[in-house]
Amino acid sequence: MKIIHSIEGIRAVRSGYSPQSVGFVATMGYLHEGHLALVKQAKRDNERVIVSIFVNPKQFGPTEDLSRYPRDMERDFALLHTSGVDLVFVPDIETIYPADFQTVVEVSRITQTLEGAHRPTHFAGVTTVVAKLFNIVQPTRAYFGQKDAQQAAVIQQMVRDLNFNLEIVIGPTVREPDGLALSSRNKYLDTEQRAAATTLYRSLKAAEGLWESGVRDGNVLRQKMMDVLSAEPLARVDYVSAADPATLVEYGSTVPAGSGVLLSMAVFIGQTRLIDNFLLAVREGE
Repeated sequence: MKIIHSIEGIRAVRSGYSPQSVGFVATMGYLHEGHLALVKQAKRDNERVIVSIFVNPKQFGPTEDLSRYPRDMERDFALLHTSGVDLVFVPDIETIYPADFQTVVEVSRITQTLEGAHRPTHFAGVTTVVAKLFNIVQPTRAYFGQKDAQQAAVIQQMVRDLNFNLEIVIGPTVREPDGLALSSRNKYLDTEQRAAATTLYRSLKAAEGLWESGVRDGNVLRQKMMDVLSAEPLARVDYVSAADPATLVEYGSTVPAGSGVLLSMAVFIGQTRLIDNFLLAVREGE
């Protein structure tokens, strides 16, 4: 496994991979089984796998936890080596954003709701760095997790709009046995908060139960999630959503016939902000 820090270095190695297919997983490090599941999928689908580790300052807001974001590079390298990754790209901030950097890549409409409404600069930071990484790495396929559902939708929109010559693959959310979605930020939770954090999964399951029973009212689905979350004293809700999976527009009292739903939320447990979602399809015959 090669570890490369420069753009020139990664391009030189990448050019030697052609015409082999290349899978790419962009990360901010402090890897967990969710990241490794994407790596494994990339290994199955491609002849070569490249992973980037870069804690992107442009996707953190002024009050967010950039300095606290967990880092353990040696552990990450060991996990990626064991997983059979061919190349790890580890640029520093000046490599990605040199002193005269002036360009922003921004997707408009679908970034205005959910995470975008609560973190207004976040997605411009995501799409700018991902566009740069795509241009540097030139992957055949790039892999992202369903846990960051809006991010996945935004990146897919950017790839369509800008005609990137690659396929976006969305991997399923990886969870702990009690349902908590894996996240690097779970490290911040103490024992009591860790137990409380399962309320996100339980609230999604409760709304899913209504959906499976035939409820097609966005207001009812959102209220069910709120009811479960409100019963947990350590939980502070940032938002809950029952939205169109493609446009991310909230459903009102009637979900259109034949439409699925994206149930999603952001919830503070103590000072730690967690997100989770379920993507629910219509039942056969609806």
